Amino acid sequence: MAALLRRLLQRGRPLAASGRRVGRREARLGTGPGVAVRVRFAPSPTGFLHLGGLRTALYNYIFAKKYQGSFILRLEDTDQTRFVPGAAENIEDMLEWAGIPPDESPRRGGPAGPYQQSQRLELYTQATEALLKTGAAYPCFCSPQRLELLKKEALRNHQMPRYDNRCRNMSQEQVAQKLAKDPKPAIRFRLEQAAPAFEDLVYGWNRHDVASVEGDPVIMKSDGFPTYHLACVVDDHHMGISHVLRGSEWLVSTAKHLLLYQALGWHPPHFAHLPLLLNRDGSKLSKRQGDIFLEHFAAEGFLPDSLLDIITNCGSGFAENQMGRTLPELITQFNLTRVTCHSALLDLEKLPEFNRLHLQRLVNNESQRCQLVEKLQALVEEAFGSQLQNRDVLNPIYMERILLLRQGHICRLQDLVSPVYSYLWTRPSVGRAQLDAISEEVDVIAKRVLGLLERSGMSLTQDMLSGELKKLSEGLEGTKHSNVMKLLRVALSGQQALSSMFKVQG
Repeated sequence: MAALLRRLLQRGRPLAASGRRVGRREARLGTGPGVAVRVRFAPSPTGFLHLGGLRTALYNYIFAKKYQGSFILRLEDTDQTRFVPGAAENIEDMLEWAGIPPDESPRRGGPAGPYQQSQRLELYTQATEALLKTGAAYPCFCSPQRLELLKKEALRNHQMPRYDNRCRNMSQEQVAQKLAKDPKPAIRFRLEQAAPAFEDLVYGWNRHDVASVEGDPVIMKSDGFPTYHLACVVDDHHMGISHVLRGSEWLVSTAKHLLLYQALGWHPPHFAHLPLLLNRDGSKLSKRQGDIFLEHFAAEGFLPDSLLDIITNCGSGFAENQMGRTLPELITQFNLTRVTCHSALLDLEKLPEFNRLHLQRLVNNESQRCQLVEKLQALVEEAFGSQLQNRDVLNPIYMERILLLRQGHICRLQDLVSPVYSYLWTRPSVGRAQLDAISEEVDVIAKRVLGLLERSGMSLTQDMLSGELKKLSEGLEGTKHSNVMKLLRVALSGQQALSSMFKVQG
């Protein structure tokens, strides 16, 4: 970079801006015949994937699949100071777990790779050199200390911190002198006064005169790594991105990105800025909450479809909000023109109910039910292990029966190994005193119930068992039917109350 700056000085090329202008773009979705839809999810590996990131990835995924396009994962890892080990792997792992795997990614590869910005530095250098040659960019020799003083001074005066463009109009001689002392300056992009207007596919027409409120931004740091503004423009261009669907926090920055496209002579993609996903009380989702990371939900037994369902249900982009939508249904029903500017309020207290619906759907699917049986076997082994007096409870037929009986009553598969359902897997420890406290006719009741169950040639349905137990109770003096049922509940489950006594017998 320093060598290029010296060559430009020797050739007498000006460091002034070129002043080129481009026309405004037409208002259209840009998904017509012949258009290759390519979208990207471009997180920074500064933390593990959370619900906010999942929502952005999901909207990109369903948009791409709706128009037979490609969904790309690109890792923006140019800020090495904030890099979190394992985050890059976690992001791709969780996308695959959620059922929205990328078509191209660091792991899968693809025609536009590499897919990590730290491996694409040559492209950013080339773009920066092109901007320097046309005078659209210039070297900045300001020290971090000076920039920090500018920031503190602005804040002290209750002003928005901004760079004062001190190095913008340096003469060639001044630049040459500075380069002799500092051969690796930062490179700033010269903001034009007239930022182009653009039509966002969600927010409509926008124009942000960033030059009037911001200083010229750094596009290449002195360590040779680009900033977000340059890197995303260069990558979106070289990867053939047709639509940029990202969070609304980047809406204002789009003006800078369009100026970069203009200065580089490239055609920009379509932009659609998605409204924020907020907590139910309107506060921002924060990584510090801990419970918004996908790993947390996976470990707690929540299904991927329930997460995809709830984060779309609370937002917009669909003709109506309904619970229980699957991913194919989300793809079919999604309409980008229906996405509104209003933030989506996420109520995670409703997640168990969403999960209950999706779990019930899996139970009613034979092939999916077999997979649930295998998972339940592992959960029972882990929860009870050596406590299993009878390992026949691990029999797939028995477990499948349990799933069919409890569908609609449990929200997670893990619920079946909670203390409430421990009687399904282990014999409860019930003392004689507990039973005598319920009825003095314990032995008589036990004898009659065993006789009922052992009666040859009798196949008891739930309704038949209910009727037989009522007849049994009527034959006992001084013992109410409710006490008989309570006695059976305690004897069979160790619990005072169950949703249905008859289903315990199965």
